[in-house]
Amino acid sequence: MLESPALLAHTNDLELIIRHVLAGLGHGIHAGRERGAGVEFSEYRAYAPGDEWRRVDWKLLARADRYYVREAERDSHVATWLWLDASASMSEPSREVPNVDKLRFAATVLGCIAAVAQRQGDAFGLVICTGGRTEFTPASRGPRQLQRVLAQLAKARPQGAMPDAATLKSSLHFARAPSLVFAAGDCLEWPSPLSEALLRLRHMRHDVRLLAVRTQAEVDASFNPGAGYRDPELDVQAASPAASVVDPGVAAMTASMAASMAAAPAPASGGQAGAHMHLLDEAGRAAFRAALSAHFATVSGACRRHDIPYYEARVEQSLAEVLRGWLQLASPRARAR
Repeated sequence: MLESPALLAHTNDLELIIRHVLAGLGHGIHAGRERGAGVEFSEYRAYAPGDEWRRVDWKLLARADRYYVREAERDSHVATWLWLDASASMSEPSREVPNVDKLRFAATVLGCIAAVAQRQGDAFGLVICTGGRTEFTPASRGPRQLQRVLAQLAKARPQGAMPDAATLKSSLHFARAPSLVFAAGDCLEWPSPLSEALLRLRHMRHDVRLLAVRTQAEVDASFNPGAGYRDPELDVQAASPAASVVDPGVAAMTASMAASMAAAPAPASGGQAGAHMHLLDEAGRAAFRAALSAHFATVSGACRRHDIPYYEARVEQSLAEVLRGWLQLASPRARAR
């Protein structure tokens, strides 16, 4: 059986990949049960003022001379929202696995979660951030909804910048009832309008979970000799004469990280080639790694402070491994550890 990175490299059939990944996963995205007035008995508890009289067990009262209320369990249908960063920086490809980039990996993970939600009978919807706007698929249930969501994920293309704060705020109209929010992106811009939107949702009592998608080359700066990096979400970069020499998959850096790199000692070759283009020598690689390490430590720390389960993945990893790790990290038991 092919490992999921190889499967991603050999097929564009999102449904096939999802079936492969979910085989043997063994658990859902939430417990799916809650206490209340339902039909499946759970336990007795002592009567408290305000309890409904119809829930009192009168036979037990006759035997024990005390009031007890029957607790039951009922299905909970928590809406699940999938939030995909499809900005230009998500086009960074793996250098080890062909035909796989950050966007395709993130979209596939979210597609797996949509399939799990559909199996559980939950409503689920999709928000894609791309080209400075949001593309919204309302939450619904059932196989047809899964087909709609998978179709949107499959046709998503990395382009432009993230939407601004006002656009994202207007996209939070789904947030009236508590829900699960699974957000996936490269997290290269933090704080950002997206991070502010996720924190706002968390403050509104939504269960927000974040997946940071990276490449192995980005993690260890193992780019081709003479490669550079730039921010592909800046329109002015196209006018740079150095843009033609950039390794097209080099990790995109935000302005704040570029500033920290600019403070590093300039290489003999000049270090920077154009307003948004930076060539990497060995010193530049070290500064690149240090800047990214500090940046993602900030992201992780912010998520920890706001009780947002945060999982960092590389596109070269097994999809099943990433999905299992992210879901387990989000479980109450994992949070307590």
